[in-house]
Amino acid sequence: MNNKKDEYYIKNSDTVFDAIVIGSGISGGWAAKEFTERGFKTLMIERGRIVEHRKDYIGENIPPWQQPLRTRVDNLLVNEQHKIQKQCYAFKDATKHFFGNDKDLPYTTAKGTQFSWIRANQLGGKSLLWHRQSYRWGPYDFIANKADGHGNDWPIRYADIADWYSHVERHAGISGSKENLPNLPDSEFLPPFELNGPEKALQKQFSALYPERPMIIGRAAHLTEPTELQVSQGRMQCKARNECQAGCSFGAYFSTQSSTLPAAAATNNLHIAANSVVHSLIYDESSNRVKGVRVIDNDDLSQREYFAKVVFVCASTLGSTQILLNSTSKRFPNGIGNSSGVLGHYLMDHNYNAGGTGDLAGFDDEFYSGRRPTGVYMPNFNYKPDNKRGFLRGYALSGRAYREDWKSMQRSDGIGVDFKNKLKRPGKWKFGLWAQGEMLPRYENHVSLHTNLKDKWGIPQLNINCQFSENERAMMHDAANQVEIMLTAAGLTNINTEVTNEAPGLAIHEVGTARMGRDPKTSYLNGYNQSHDVPNLFVTDGSSFCSSAVQNPSLTFMALTARAVDYAAKELQQQRL
Repeated sequence: MNNKKDEYYIKNSDTVFDAIVIGSGISGGWAAKEFTERGFKTLMIERGRIVEHRKDYIGENIPPWQQPLRTRVDNLLVNEQHKIQKQCYAFKDATKHFFGNDKDLPYTTAKGTQFSWIRANQLGGKSLLWHRQSYRWGPYDFIANKADGHGNDWPIRYADIADWYSHVERHAGISGSKENLPNLPDSEFLPPFELNGPEKALQKQFSALYPERPMIIGRAAHLTEPTELQVSQGRMQCKARNECQAGCSFGAYFSTQSSTLPAAAATNNLHIAANSVVHSLIYDESSNRVKGVRVIDNDDLSQREYFAKVVFVCASTLGSTQILLNSTSKRFPNGIGNSSGVLGHYLMDHNYNAGGTGDLAGFDDEFYSGRRPTGVYMPNFNYKPDNKRGFLRGYALSGRAYREDWKSMQRSDGIGVDFKNKLKRPGKWKFGLWAQGEMLPRYENHVSLHTNLKDKWGIPQLNINCQFSENERAMMHDAANQVEIMLTAAGLTNINTEVTNEAPGLAIHEVGTARMGRDPKTSYLNGYNQSHDVPNLFVTDGSSFCSSAVQNPSLTFMALTARAVDYAAKELQQQRL
C-alpha cells in the first residue's frame, strides 16, 4: 500500500461509493476488508492522521535508556494534552503520539461520576494500542440477559457467530491452547505461548484443588507460527518483545495496519479520507436512507460530504454514539434511527477493581527469556446463574508468575557491596491474579449530547453518566476473597489482595449504547447490526452489544463486523438497501 498510497488517500470526491466505513480501528478495518474483497468500492473515513505501517512507528525499538525521560512523558506535555490519556497502561514516551489530545477532545461527566475516555485518533485507531487478548464468547454469554432478566435478550446465539469467529481468527492469527471448555470455546489457534515453570506447577495445583477453575495460557492475537496467508501480507513471527503499543514492524500482532488494511488495499477497491472528523450522517427522509456522511476537515475546519449506498459506523462505542446522536432530522430529532429512545443508554465497561499477589517459593533456579506478550487466564467460573452467590454474572482472572527485577529490589533494605550485588540478581518469584468482571446493562448508565458545550469542530460534546453498581462492587469483593483463598491453598505466602474503587473507562472495553435486539421498541439494531429504522445503516463496534460478558470484546467486534458485511453485501446485491 505504501508504494501506491496516492491512489487510496483522497480528500474531495463526488463518487457515490458502494460503502462508507466510519472508523479505521478493529471494526472499521474489518468492514473495509470484507467489503473490498467482495468487489465493493469502499471509502474509509478516519478523523485522524495517516499512520503508515513501519514508517510511522517512531517509538519502536528505542530502549528506555535512550529515551529522554526513561519512558516517562514530559509533565508539561501531560498537563496540557494528556491528563486523561496518561491513565492508560500503554501511555509512554514511545506511544504518546498514538493517543488523543485531551485539550481538543473534551467531554463532560455527570455530577458525582467519573469516566476516562481513552482516544486514539489516527489511521488504525486503538488497534495499534490494544492489549491483544482474544477470546470467543460462549453459549452462556449470549443468554445471560435472558437467564437473569437484566438487559434485553441477545437476538443471536453462539451458533450464529461461531463460523464468523473462525473466519476472522484464521486471518488475524490467534495463539492459544485447545481446552474444550463449556464457558470458553476454542478458537482456530496458532501454537500457544508457553507457561513458565512456576505457572506450570500452579496450573497442576489449581487443577487438583479447583477442577472447575482451569488456568490456561492467555489467548492473544500474536503470530507464534504465521500461516502462508499471514506471511504473504508481510507479517512475521512474534519476537516476544512486548513493546507492541509502540508499533510492530514485524506485523506480528493483529492491527489494521498489519492485517486488514493491506488486504483491503490489495483489491484496489479502497479509498481513505483521513483527517475527516465526522459531524453527522446525511439522512434522506423520502427514501428513509442514509445518503452519506458530513465531515469537517481536521486541519482547516472546512466542511465536505461523501456519499454511499450503505454506511457502517465503526468509530468506537462512544465515538459512534456521538455521531448517531448528532445526526438529527424531523423524523429523528433525538438521533438517527432512535425511535426506541435507547440510543446512548446501557453503557458498560469491564470492572478491574480486584486482585492479589503472593510470594512463590521453591523456584530459585528457574527463569524465563523474552517478554511474553500474554499471561495466564482463568475463565469465568461463575457463568451459571446461582441465587446463593450474592451477585449476578461473574469475572475472569488473569495474571502471571514473574521474578522481581532490580526496580522492585531498589526499594528493599540494604547497603554496600552485598546490596549492589543483589541488584544484579533476579528477585523472588511472585504470582498474581486480577479480576475482569462483567458489568450489568443498566438504562441509567448513558451518554448524551451536551446542550451547550461543543468541541473545536462545532460538534456537541458527550456527557457521560456511568458508574458501577452494588452488584459490581460485590463481585469485586468476591474476586479478591477467592484469589486469597486460591493463593493460600496453593502455598503462596505474603499474600496481599485489594479491592479498589476505580471508575469505568480505563478497561477501554466500553460497549452497549446502540444495542442489538429483536424488538425495535427496546433496541437500536437487529441481529445483523442493522438499524431497525434505517435499512442501510449498520453499527458494528462495541456499541451494538447487549451485555459485556467478562471476555475482552475485540474478537467479537471482528466476528460481528464480518457477519454484518456479509449480510449487507447480499442485501446490496438484491437491491434491498
